[in-house]
Amino acid sequence: MCRNIKTLHNFEPPATEEEIRAAATQYVRKISGAAKPSKANEEAFAQAVEDVAAASTRFLRALVTSAPPRNREVEAERW
Repeated sequence: MCRNIKTLHNFEPPATEEEIRAAATQYVRKISGAAKPSKANEEAFAQAVEDVAAASTRFLRALVTSAPPRNREVEAERW
């Protein structure tokens, strides 16, 4: 997995749309092998980011846990 993609599950407050989109962008960059798409691939790249972000949002909202919420400051120190 890409090192820049951080865990987004089980935080209070929950992961923001911005955090989820950033993770989706990193994922699409990683699997495409391109940090920035060519002009010919911009539309496909942007659509992939939107699709991954939407799927990630649905997934994160559906997850259930009995663990206490993670502390953002403590997790940030680990990253």
